[in-house]
Amino acid sequence: FKRKLCAILSADVEGYSRLMGEDEDATIRTLTSYRKLMSTLIQKHRGRVVDSPGDNLLAEFLSVVDAVRCAVEIQEELRVRNAELPENRRMQFRIGINLGDVVQEEERIYGDGINIAARVEGLAEGGGICISGTVYDSIKNKLSLSYESMGEHTVKNITEPVRVYRMRVGPEIAAPVVREEKAGPRRWHKAALAAVAVLVVAVGAWAIWNFYFRPPPIEPASMDKIAFPLPDKPSIAVLPFDNLSSDPDQGYIADGFTENIIT
Repeated sequence: FKRKLCAILSADVEGYSRLMGEDEDATIRTLTSYRKLMSTLIQKHRGRVVDSPGDNLLAEFLSVVDAVRCAVEIQEELRVRNAELPENRRMQFRIGINLGDVVQEEERIYGDGINIAARVEGLAEGGGICISGTVYDSIKNKLSLSYESMGEHTVKNITEPVRVYRMRVGPEIAAPVVREEKAGPRRWHKAALAAVAVLVVAVGAWAIWNFYFRPPPIEPASMDKIAFPLPDKPSIAVLPFDNLSSDPDQGYIADGFTENIIT
């Protein structure tokens, strides 16, 4: 056997037991037709069908870009075919893709990479595609598709949780978008830091204005402040003396008296 890194595509039918219970023959005919289409598209995108037990299908690709393009085309073609069937007879495949290390023995492959692909596939909706974080990291700047984070999920016998993204296919695929399902703690921390920064700037601006630019307060008028202070010693007010005589030349005497008193 040998080890290798490859993209693993895992697919199965949503509600397969119900379809078989309602009409076994029609379900087998539809499954056979759809599986043939899927195998053709896998070969078109340079992939290889490894196994297809029951309603499952396992394929490998040397290129993760080819694997994702193949998955998108499969869902688009199946959507067209399902539109021709009654709603209760439509066969919706779920597809999961992972990029990981596998062990190849002859034509079979084994390993954690396959387990993760199957787990990721189980999180997809009928007609949908889910990819692991390793796939997303490899194609996010190479393919103009739309993705939605589904957070981290545990996988049996895998120590580390696996990041999962849901691909938006069909009419949703027009605009490349990456949308987070929930705002994590990191986003909340960024918002809190931004709010604190705004508050610090506002307080600083107020302090500068208050210290340098705020006009002094206007105090109300007070009689205590207007009145002249009284002297410590007794004092009298002296008015100018008038010359009461008929001789105007005697006026200097009155002036002299006034000057002598106040000096």
